[in-house]
Amino acid sequence: MKTENFKFFQNKDCEYFPCHKGIPIEEFNCLFCFCPLYMLKDECGGNFIKNGDVKDCSHCTLPHASGSYDYIMSKIDEVVKRGSDF
Repeated sequence: MKTENFKFFQNKDCEYFPCHKGIPIEEFNCLFCFCPLYMLKDECGGNFIKNGDVKDCSHCTLPHASGSYDYIMSKIDEVVKRGSDF
């Protein structure tokens, strides 16, 4: 039996839940509470705002929306590659 339950997690006891608006509560995924794609800067694919050198992700729902696990995992090799550049 193949399951994909590992792709979704909710923490309704979190004092910030839900931390972003625009996603139905039953679909809100807390698995990537801190987005692992942040370090990709302009190439993350999310809906961020640039304020000078600061990347503001407070309006981005990409890591919390349906399908977020598959999208993030498709870009994780780039995250690992860039992490080794530091």
